[in-house]
Amino acid sequence: MSLTRRDFARQSAFTGAGVALAGTVGALATAPNALASTETENATEESAAAHGGVGYGPLVPDPDGILALPAGFKYRIITYSGRTKLESGEFTPSNHDGTSTFDGPRGATLLVNNHELKGPRSAWKYPVPLTEGLVYDPAASGGCTVVEVRPGGKVAEWVGIAGTSTNCAGGNTPWGTWLTCEETEDKAGQNGMTKDHGYVFEVDPEDRRANQNPKPVKALGRYAHEAVVVDPKRGHLYLTEDAAGPNGLLYRWTPPEHFCHGRGKLRTLADDAGVLEAFKCFDSGGRFVDDLSRATKIGTVYGVDWVTVPDRDARSTAVRKQFTDGQVTRARKLEGMWWGDGGTYIVSSYARGESPVQHDGAVWFYDPKRRTLTLKVLIGVNPDPDADGDFDGPDNITVSPYGGLVIAEDGEGIQHLFGATDSGRTYPIARNELNLGTEEEPEYSEFTGVTFSPDGKTLYANIQDPGIMLAITGPWKRQKRG
Repeated sequence: MSLTRRDFARQSAFTGAGVALAGTVGALATAPNALASTETENATEESAAAHGGVGYGPLVPDPDGILALPAGFKYRIITYSGRTKLESGEFTPSNHDGTSTFDGPRGATLLVNNHELKGPRSAWKYPVPLTEGLVYDPAASGGCTVVEVRPGGKVAEWVGIAGTSTNCAGGNTPWGTWLTCEETEDKAGQNGMTKDHGYVFEVDPEDRRANQNPKPVKALGRYAHEAVVVDPKRGHLYLTEDAAGPNGLLYRWTPPEHFCHGRGKLRTLADDAGVLEAFKCFDSGGRFVDDLSRATKIGTVYGVDWVTVPDRDARSTAVRKQFTDGQVTRARKLEGMWWGDGGTYIVSSYARGESPVQHDGAVWFYDPKRRTLTLKVLIGVNPDPDADGDFDGPDNITVSPYGGLVIAEDGEGIQHLFGATDSGRTYPIARNELNLGTEEEPEYSEFTGVTFSPDGKTLYANIQDPGIMLAITGPWKRQKRG
């Protein structure tokens, strides 16, 4: 049953300010990055105490020039493209992206790591190796590797899927697998591809045989996929689209009646199984919201309805272009997602001239029970991305076992991992110090694949270029709401 604009307006009138989810109270100042007091490298212990002890203090420069961390924290390199090797002898592929952790055998941690490599294999020095039986399209350069970190510290890595393209984010499943998302709309014959791309594939980190003969889950649609989450209670899948011209959409897939999720079950679905829908938002007054950038205050709550996608495989028209103005809500750079707190967190990395209102990042929370979308974090346009202190361009995201969120930055200039409290307050966790440019014109790659180990003791994250997986440990602590 859809949530009508009238229903949502009535609910808002009954509950007043209480319609906002817990942790959303607060106002966004209009000045750039005035979301909250952001702890910077120059912050003092006194100022941190004055702000309620949010975060872990200033970042300490790394003498090895890779990762600045707060005092007491350390990192370890797990994989490094062009340096570490797979079990089969090839070098670790490059362009690390979306990642998740899983419990492995005998106390090990398993990670599935996307490699965001687009176009023909000749374009990349370290593409994902075409391992026999694991290849979808032999012309494509992307895919996933599985990394095993054993209790003694030994690391092993092997191919989980190959021959896919632009594997950006993705998402883990309640049954212990990884859904890898292709952020492309290339068809066979485009960019050297021999098969259509823009699909979701399932990768099993434990059972290598389950990954044989990869098959796209076409029921989830063909478009520039970014991330996906699974509602463990209702069985829905939610998916983001990172696209422009026009801006991308948030999707919901409803499984067919009597379908039971489980390992390998998605690949058994018919191409048109279930229902794929795009979201449509309206405010408390029942007014249609054309773009999420319209929200300018933390705590903004929209009602959500869902509109059926006409042609999910986009045979002639891209999915997002199948809707006219007024049919769906759009957003620029819909990126990372993570399930937690009974719903899904959703990132919009930024909004520029293509959007009604500009910003440098927003995080929303969708509550499937109430069918509401609430703005949790909003970052004003960063006036000086090359100066340390401000954040911009959130991308991959995870829910922290210590409260709040941990977010990977893919913005301009300096790149960070940063935390956000339940009230939307931000603080630094790490800074990328690997300069890919020159001293005069420094260049730093984005962070990706932020995720905690199953026991919550280790934060894994990637530096996408050249492709480094890092394990961060230290005195983690419960974060106050701020």
